[in-house]
Amino acid sequence: MFFGETAINLDGKGRLAIPVRYRDSIQAQCSGRMVLTYSAFDSGALWLYPENEWERVRDEVTRLSTFNPGHRSLQRRLVGSATALELDGSGRIQLPLTLRQVAGLEKRVVMMGMSSRFELWNEAILNQKRAEEERSMNVAASEEMSRLVL
Repeated sequence: MFFGETAINLDGKGRLAIPVRYRDSIQAQCSGRMVLTYSAFDSGALWLYPENEWERVRDEVTRLSTFNPGHRSLQRRLVGSATALELDGSGRIQLPLTLRQVAGLEKRVVMMGMSSRFELWNEAILNQKRAEEERSMNVAASEEMSRLVL
């Protein structure tokens, strides 16, 4: 299970160093093999899955009927744009240029552990999103959220 956030600088070649605290878990879970794709919901973010978790997500998404335009859009966004990655000997992954450009990932990236996957965010976009979410949290709270004891 992944949690927490880390601000990371991409190197000049677009490589991201996976924080040390996650490396052993990633090696044990998927031998360092991961899959990167667009966020299903947020521009400015990418999702990074351990390979075995990605296979579960991929299978669920591809089972959706292609007769529904929304399903096809989600399939293109997640499955069609996915890229297999592997940690190098220094614990880094190479982020493909196309995915970096669309998500706006430049020098400063925030990596957030989200249980079974990571989110990679452009730091400025994430800060803007947080401010928007904070302003609308009370209005947007769902019935399920209102029952949480935090």
